[in-house]
Amino acid sequence: MGGGGMSARVMAVWCPDWPAVAAARAEGHGLHLPLAVIGPRGVLACNAVARAVGVRRGLRRREAQFRCPELVVVTADPARDAAWFEPVVQALDAVVPGIEVLRPGLFVFSADGALRFHGGVEEVVTQVVDAVAAAGVECQVGLADELPTAVLCARGSALLEPGGDAGYLAGLSVGALVVEPALGDPEVLSELVGLLRRLGVRTIGDFAELTSRDVTSRFGEVGAVAHRIARAVPWRPPSVTAVPTGSAIEHRCDPPLERVDEAAFLGRRLAGELHEQLAAAGVSCLRLSITARVEGGQEVNRVWRCSAPLTPEGTADRLRWQLEGWLTGTAIAGGEGGAVTALVLEPVEVVPAGRVQEGLWGEAGLAEARVHRALVRVQGLLGPESVQVPVETGGRGPADRVRAVPYGDAPSEPVTQGPWPGALPAPSPSVVWPGPGYLLEIRESRDPGAGVRARVPVAGGVLLRTDAGADVRVTPRGLLSGRPSVVEVGGQRCSLLGWSRPWPIDEAWWEPAEGPDPRRPRARMQVVPERAAALLLCRPLGDSPGGWTVEGVYE
Repeated sequence: MGGGGMSARVMAVWCPDWPAVAAARAEGHGLHLPLAVIGPRGVLACNAVARAVGVRRGLRRREAQFRCPELVVVTADPARDAAWFEPVVQALDAVVPGIEVLRPGLFVFSADGALRFHGGVEEVVTQVVDAVAAAGVECQVGLADELPTAVLCARGSALLEPGGDAGYLAGLSVGALVVEPALGDPEVLSELVGLLRRLGVRTIGDFAELTSRDVTSRFGEVGAVAHRIARAVPWRPPSVTAVPTGSAIEHRCDPPLERVDEAAFLGRRLAGELHEQLAAAGVSCLRLSITARVEGGQEVNRVWRCSAPLTPEGTADRLRWQLEGWLTGTAIAGGEGGAVTALVLEPVEVVPAGRVQEGLWGEAGLAEARVHRALVRVQGLLGPESVQVPVETGGRGPADRVRAVPYGDAPSEPVTQGPWPGALPAPSPSVVWPGPGYLLEIRESRDPGAGVRARVPVAGGVLLRTDAGADVRVTPRGLLSGRPSVVEVGGQRCSLLGWSRPWPIDEAWWEPAEGPDPRRPRARMQVVPERAAALLLCRPLGDSPGGWTVEGVYE
């Protein structure tokens, strides 16, 4: 297991429960009230008073309110978190230079210069804690060789000696990888940690002892990035790519900028100009400096550090957050805002386009950004409905579980919560609603490797028959009218090797009928022909018109 490979040590400062703290300040709620910040996936953060009565991150809103009926619920707002975090960062400007924000509530800086200036670790920590306390906020400090280790150390207030990263991480539970959102998507990491625990991997040290090749082949990219954190290998080396000359974007606000909505509009335009210049130079930005001059001559600056290259949307969001704080005064020392007279966007660290070094979140991101720009451009030319993406929605049938929505309108969380009584059991068909162009292969024999005898369309439906040739249907009580033995597809007859019991579907009776009446009770069943792929069939109940149709094929 490797120790720290970079000469510069990293100090991380973490303000616990920051979304809850920012919400309480913005809404004027007292610290004695239990408060939780709710996002699409439930509770994102809560204060100590709420935790004391059982509220935890990840709980659904209803469960949190059941545990604490007097709970104050506030909707998540990243802009609010960023704007109220700025005074905390500003309070440290006089103590340590080069602060880089990872997210509101967490920032890092290179510790070497601060240690030399202040004379030691205890002195730096004291200065940092006092400066943050002067802003009315509590914080915890961590010191390590590598940035991810420092982030985890901040949660435990650990100050490590040089080379101590791997030893400290080895004793932590693998669940520590989930507690800090800056280390990755908590939901994805939770799945990884759950799987590791089922495999007997309990600590980060146990995880680090696995070979990198085994981890990558078994757990994919998410596992590989988490494994790098566990091994405390050197993280993202400083980029050696020179920042292109003249890449900074300067804008003089005439008249001065006073309103937040104007700032949002300006931020989108300036972000687009910056990324056009970077794209022309063939580079992508990993660290961005935002500087503003406020009426009265005061100049304020903030540096944002990102592992994946900034997109125009990401740059616009950060600029909007900063301007909101600067305009309202929450982000300016002294607490008095003012109109912004000038703005400067300057890339601090860049990498060549098409090659991005691994970062804190482990996502390359550049290819995704290029795809995003291309899709948005198509939508601009042809309309929002011209580009659609599949979204998992949940449901009983194979076609109900995914629907197409315009690109950019997808919900932040798939709506897959059940239960779904009568849902199709796993595995799902590989082909759903085969159309007129789909041809089912009928083999010469039941041997899967046998040659193909015929290819027949299934769009017109199939026939199920008994040995006596009678049509098999489903009674109003959901039972088969006879024992099926033969399936007929496109004039080709195949004996059946097996079939499932039909299960009735009676749903959407409250919706208006569109096309074929969706409220009509029907039944599904699975059949396995002797010389073809298994089929998912559907038919109305009783004597209703219509025969068996093919909803899916298990190729």
